[in-house]
Amino acid sequence: MPEPPCSKGVILDLDSLHPDDLRLNGLLGTLPGWELHGHTRPAQLPERLAGCDLVITNKCPLDADTLAASRLRLVCVAATGTNNVDLEAARRLGIRVCNVTAYATPSVAEHTLALILSLTRRLREQTHGARERWPQSEQFCVLDYPVTELSGRTLGIVGYGELGQAVARLGEAFGMRVRIARRPGEVDTRPGRVPLAELLESADVLSLHCPLTPQTRGLIDAGALQRMQPHALLINTARGGLVDETALLEALRAHRLGGAALDVLAQEPPPADHPLLTAGLPNLIVTPHVAWAAREARQRLVDELQANIEAFQAGNIRNSV
Repeated sequence: MPEPPCSKGVILDLDSLHPDDLRLNGLLGTLPGWELHGHTRPAQLPERLAGCDLVITNKCPLDADTLAASRLRLVCVAATGTNNVDLEAARRLGIRVCNVTAYATPSVAEHTLALILSLTRRLREQTHGARERWPQSEQFCVLDYPVTELSGRTLGIVGYGELGQAVARLGEAFGMRVRIARRPGEVDTRPGRVPLAELLESADVLSLHCPLTPQTRGLIDAGALQRMQPHALLINTARGGLVDETALLEALRAHRLGGAALDVLAQEPPPADHPLLTAGLPNLIVTPHVAWAAREARQRLVDELQANIEAFQAGNIRNSV
């Protein structure tokens, strides 16, 4: 006999979606009752989950004890990654877990190219030059900060899933040659893949799009950075833990790397005195984990959450993990 539909749900960290410019009516129409919270601390979870059949969480952790003390039937993760949910405990307790995939592909890919172009066109320095040098220039332009083209350059992709493929397509549109890293620690004989060590040595731009796993943590360490060409650029819009941040800062300061642009850090939010935030290097860009966050992408995320809940209410499961 099918279970009755869920009647009460809670959203634990709604503010992480920046909901002010989103349409939420469809999502909130999936259940008779909702509780909405902008932020939730771990100590608040028992009270906020009490009496709820369904929870939506972006980053709030749901460990085994929390799940066991609840009456939850469905956990909807408002993201692709599910590392904040104890999936084994959920399976043991009969709680279904679903996520959302591919909602931010255009946003992340476009942000990645924006970071690459910001470094190769030296936009921050050019803005300074326009303000400080152009009015006194004896010619029509200021060439203090030489720029390079992407056409003909090699774009190395680490992680060739949905996002890596989208970035590769944009790179090819700019005339770049795309090379793809083999999966670390695995026998990967698929055509077009090259060993990471070989890719490090040949890439003019290395863009990371792989998940953070025990095998990929610290993937770009001091040794990897030493293999890269002195003019090469490192782009990370995936997970901060993929990169040894201390080694990266040392490589940039020693001019062993052409530049880096990061949308993610190992600790988020970072401390105010984080070395990468205070370095003041012209060839280092750090953005605050916003590659995914175009309004269109956030709306797709909300719409996918709605579809996941509607499927569950109808006796199905969608995007199960």
